[in-house]
Amino acid sequence: MSDSRSVTRRGFIGGTVAALAAAQAAAGGDASKALAAGPQSPVPNEAAKAMPYGMLGKTKLSRLFFGGNLVGGCMHCRGLKYVEPLFRAYVTEAKLYETFKLAEEYGINVVFESGQDLVVNYNKKFGGHMMCIPSIHPDINQGDAVIKDEIKQKIDAGAPALYIWGVRADGLVHDHRLDIIAKAVDLAKAENIPTGVGAHCLTVIKECEKAKISADFYVKTFHSDDYPTATPKERRTEWSEGGGIYDNMWCNSAEETAAFMRSVAKPWIAFKVLAAGGIAPRQGFAHAFRGGADFIAVGMFDFQIKENCELMPRIVKMTQKRDRPWYS
Repeated sequence: MSDSRSVTRRGFIGGTVAALAAAQAAAGGDASKALAAGPQSPVPNEAAKAMPYGMLGKTKLSRLFFGGNLVGGCMHCRGLKYVEPLFRAYVTEAKLYETFKLAEEYGINVVFESGQDLVVNYNKKFGGHMMCIPSIHPDINQGDAVIKDEIKQKIDAGAPALYIWGVRADGLVHDHRLDIIAKAVDLAKAENIPTGVGAHCLTVIKECEKAKISADFYVKTFHSDDYPTATPKERRTEWSEGGGIYDNMWCNSAEETAAFMRSVAKPWIAFKVLAAGGIAPRQGFAHAFRGGADFIAVGMFDFQIKENCELMPRIVKMTQKRDRPWYS
């Protein structure tokens, strides 16, 4: 091939980076200029008016939550080593504030699991009204004072609800320490705040229900397994949920999860509904709501917000008639 037509790897990458930068400037220039100009309150657009909402306790929440992994800096990469540093280079603190503002303008009003301090700072700086439902982390060697202090700090920072982090709840149930989950739920509820239990493993929710733990809601992974990197059924084990054998699967049996949750008359927040990027939003959202979820938590980059929010009213309307009643 002649020099005039050849494309070197370095030239391709350089051209691609330049094109992406130009595209980002064209697409987000107005938002970037607005943020650079100083704090401005988010202004809901037409799409925000169509966002479906539900109640958790006494708080009205968008049925689409802004997932916390992209706030806390945790990326599921399926073994690709460059993905996490690429993510960290793109999602700066300034980019997060810009993304929160965009999310609010499209009707999302809650960040889930991580980033409560960032949400507080964003609200102060930009006049926002974003909420955060953070996780709490009871542990075997932890005294009551420690978990009480964590609960108080997060309530004082404006949390409308709390829940026990799924990884921690999985471990406690695996170690036969359901009593610690029960105590943490009771300590939080004593502060008059809705309190839930998170889980990657369905056994956690089954055991909580069996023990009649007074959780107000549950947080459970939920996605189908029809994507290329899903762990083959013969290699799945219950406690491999929460990343799977190769960090590629978080709900080993969607059918069993949906069937059991039909017996649970409490709100259900589904997360990992896109299998950390393995499933398209249209498919994953519909699967989650059709299967019984009341809310979904989805990690989103700024350029994904518009599509995801515009999908929500159509998906929720399409899944209104389902086997599990709406509990919020």
